[in-house]
Amino acid sequence: MLGRENPLPPASVTTGAGPSPAAAAAPLPAAGGTTVTRHFLMCPPEHFAVEYAINPWMDPGAGADRDAAIRQWEALRSAYESLGHRVSLIDPVEGLPDMVFAANGALVVGGRVYGARFAHPERAAEGPAYLEWFVRNGYDQVREATFTNEGEGDFLTLDHVILAGTGFRTDIAAHFEAQEFLGRPVVTLRLVDPRFYHLDTALFPLNGHNVAYFPGAFSPGSQEVLRRLFPGAVIAGEDDAAVLGLNAVSDGTHVVINEEAAGLRSALGRAGFEVVPVDLSELRKAGGGPKCCTLEIRG
Repeated sequence: MLGRENPLPPASVTTGAGPSPAAAAAPLPAAGGTTVTRHFLMCPPEHFAVEYAINPWMDPGAGADRDAAIRQWEALRSAYESLGHRVSLIDPVEGLPDMVFAANGALVVGGRVYGARFAHPERAAEGPAYLEWFVRNGYDQVREATFTNEGEGDFLTLDHVILAGTGFRTDIAAHFEAQEFLGRPVVTLRLVDPRFYHLDTALFPLNGHNVAYFPGAFSPGSQEVLRRLFPGAVIAGEDDAAVLGLNAVSDGTHVVINEEAAGLRSALGRAGFEVVPVDLSELRKAGGGPKCCTLEIRG
C-alpha cells in the first residue's frame, strides 16, 4: 500500500463485536498514505514506577517492574528505528516516574513548541524539563502554556486540523491558546470515560486525513463530530480500547500498536496498514502505551 493517495472512503470499519451488516458490506478504508520519516522524542524509563494513582490504570500497591519496563521501552525504540524513524532522547529526571510518557511533554507543529502544564502536581516538573530540552536544542519558537494541558496526550495533529481532548486533563482554554500560537484549526472533543483520560488513549491518526477511535470514550456531540469529519474511520471496539490499543503510532503505512489489541490489529491489516505489535504491558500499569512514550517533533 506504499505511496497510495486515496480520498476518505464512504464507510468505516468496526472492531470488537463485529460490524453491522451495512458496514460489513461496505468497502474497507485504504491506508491512503505514504510513509514519512518521523522525528520522535523519547525518555528512557530509568525512574519508572507506580508510586501514586492519578488515573484508573494506576495501582501503587501492585507496583511495576522497572527492568521489564526498560526492556519493553527499548523494543519500542528499536521498532521505530527499524522503520527508518529518527529517535532523540531526553534525560530522565529522578523523582519523575511518569516522565517516560514523552507525548505529554509538549505539542510541536511547524517547529513551534507549545509547552505542557500538568493537571496533577506529581507531574508538574515535567513541563519545564521538556521545554528546556527544546530550548537547549535550538527551538526558538517556544510557548509556555498559560492553561492546563498535557501535550500530545490531548492534542493530535493531522494535515489540516488538530484534534484536542478535554474533560479530564486539558482545559478547553488551552485549545484556543494552542490554535493562536500554532496557527492551526483546533477541534474540541469531550472525553467522558475516565479510563480514557487523554485523547491519545481513545483515538489515533492513521495518516494525515483519517483516524481510528473508540466512540464510547466521547460525548454524544463529539461522536457526531468525529462521524462527520472521518466517515471512513476505523472504529475500535471496547475490548481493544481497554488494552490501550488506540494508544498507537502510525506513519501512514505502519502502525505500532499494543499487541493485545487483536481485533484492531486485524482491522488495520484489512485496511492496508502494516501492523507492528509491541508489548508495553509494564508501562500500561501507569496508563501508557506506544503513543504515550512518543512525542512527535514536526517541522
